Amino acid sequence: MRMSKLFVQTLREFPADAEVMSHKLLVRAGYIRKLTNGVYNYLPLMWRVLKKVENIVREEMDAAGAQELLMPFVQPAELWSESGRWDVYGKELMRLKDRHGREMCLGPTHEEVITSIAREGIRSYKQLPVNLYQIQSKFRDEIRPRFGLLRGREFIMKDAYSFDVDEQGLDKSYEIMAEAYRKIFERCGLETKMVQSDSGAIGGSVSHEFMVLVNEEAENNAGENDVFYCTKCGYSANSNHAVSILNEVETDGKFTKAEIIDTPNTHSIEELAAFLKVPASVICKSLIYVVDGKYVMALIRGDRTVEETKLMNVFAGNDIRIARNDEIEEIMNVSGFNAIPGFIGPKGLKNIEIVADETVKELKNFVIGCNQTDKHLVGANWGIDVELPTKIADVRLVEENDKCVECGSNLKVTKGIEVGNIFKLGTKYSKAMNATFTDKDGQEKPFIMGCYGIGISRTAAAAVERHHDEFGIKWPVAIAPYTVIIVPVSDQDETQMKVAEDIYNKLLSFGVEVLIDDRSERAGVKLKDADLIGIPYRITVGKTIKDGLVEFKTRATNETITITPEDAIKKIQEIK
Repeated sequence: MRMSKLFVQTLREFPADAEVMSHKLLVRAGYIRKLTNGVYNYLPLMWRVLKKVENIVREEMDAAGAQELLMPFVQPAELWSESGRWDVYGKELMRLKDRHGREMCLGPTHEEVITSIAREGIRSYKQLPVNLYQIQSKFRDEIRPRFGLLRGREFIMKDAYSFDVDEQGLDKSYEIMAEAYRKIFERCGLETKMVQSDSGAIGGSVSHEFMVLVNEEAENNAGENDVFYCTKCGYSANSNHAVSILNEVETDGKFTKAEIIDTPNTHSIEELAAFLKVPASVICKSLIYVVDGKYVMALIRGDRTVEETKLMNVFAGNDIRIARNDEIEEIMNVSGFNAIPGFIGPKGLKNIEIVADETVKELKNFVIGCNQTDKHLVGANWGIDVELPTKIADVRLVEENDKCVECGSNLKVTKGIEVGNIFKLGTKYSKAMNATFTDKDGQEKPFIMGCYGIGISRTAAAAVERHHDEFGIKWPVAIAPYTVIIVPVSDQDETQMKVAEDIYNKLLSFGVEVLIDDRSERAGVKLKDADLIGIPYRITVGKTIKDGLVEFKTRATNETITITPEDAIKKIQEIK
């Protein structure tokens, strides 16, 4: 391909609305252009990258025994009603009606559709196991799309679904997919960590995410999730699923008696602890949330933080947020109190479900809100001054240096970008949708299902996050839009142009994906564009050609050597 013909426009400046480097560089280098919020045009360079990622995914999925199909992007509400998700999925589900008033949605995922295919096409255990996958655009109406391709509303995804006769079969399918994922991301030039995670709206009993770990010290890193991991035993989990053993801290407030005392202007745990001259660990924090429109309260030790996904899962919810001040005022009024946030507690509240985090069980003589502004109850004890809720669960966020539940070592934390996930769905969809097969004993059984997703566009963006410098992108060779770019320094120099064209044509004849920058531009513009676009190798034909030499640059390391055109061609052939 000739740069003079390539549909690409590089920009001098980063886009003003871009927050992370992959977004900044993909726009500036001419790979993507925004159409509307969270929706992007994939321009020719980007499309070549995406097709490379797709092909790697397709090859490894096929090698793992999966079969490709394609399902409709628009799905009828009836299927979602069968599974029970139509009313609970949330606002991310883009709903619409056709001209006849029939409700439909744009597919954010395809569990319902694939389950309907299986119940119609698989009758006997003899047809199992089966793994079906597709590569297709999805749409999720994210409340706050950001980070370019990392969290858009429309995106390209590979989703696969396995059907087995029993849990042992699912375990095997799950491991086959996990191994296929490891190969896929390795071939894409990405080092990933497989971590335990929350199943979210997909559901199921077990799930893992494949995370690309990012450099936390890098400016504007795109890490969306905290990943907690143990360097000794290998335990790792997303923050919304991680568990740990707590370090020992003071949990006895040592107050001599239970009494309500004045604690003016102590709106935060830090202010209260400083006022009372006690550690935060002897304070019971009371927080009100709204889960699926219902009020809930979480009690947690003052030195710890609520993990909202864990809390939401306790109540089998699909949406969670912290309660607003006016909502807290409403709860107080209904219960006959007038306390403001900072002074609320569980005692005497009406129309609210309460859960206690495991951290509060061991508290003695502790401090807790008493629903009176500027006052707290000190010296409280469970069962005497305050009732311990019957619902007790782990709803806390793990912190760095907590102890690993597997081996007791200190946990570490880093940021990660999710590029793939796998779920053990079990019978969540097959039971609800009456999708069954006949087993070897002639009994009707629901399929045991698994679900496996890879973000194609997210994988490409994650590669940019991991492989770039101040000059531009450094594409891994396997997913780069072109392998090599040839840059004649001057299009007016006949010798330079002749040698450049000769190298170009020879590489084309060898099947190499090659660009030649034949534009009438200054050498500096060409060289900067080559680095910005991120082509893995560059052959520069300049003044040294009079000595029979060209410059060969490896973009990944920025190493430059001077060699003959013939040797440059050989090096590219060896790479290919």
